Amino acid sequence: QLVESGGGLVQPGGSLRLSCVASGSIYSINSMGWYRQALGQERELVASINSGGTIEYQGSVKGRFTISRDVAKNAVYLQMNDLKPEDTAVYYCKSDMGEWSGGIVMFDDYWGQGTQVTVSS
Repeated sequence: QLVESGGGLVQPGGSLRLSCVASGSIYSINSMGWYRQALGQERELVASINSGGTIEYQGSVKGRFTISRDVAKNAVYLQMNDLKPEDTAVYYCKSDMGEWSGGIVMFDDYWGQGTQVTVSS
């Protein structure tokens, strides 16, 4: 299970910090990341970080957004600065992880419920 928090309404140029915590019978987490889906648009990658610390950003957020991870807490964060109206979307946390199920480890992609980010004056 992934639980997100931190969305809201912010003015252009403002900042928000999203948090996502994974819980359950977790065996290991390969990567965690953030995706977003604007109204009428397809879901797109915003940023991701893998177990080796490799980070990937979508071009439009480079220099403005920072992804970080707390391995001990099974958490991932997205610091969003200098927000623009085009950043308005529902932001989803995703984790590629293995969970214990019936005595075996099942690896799959897990998604959070999404949190709304609205950038507007």
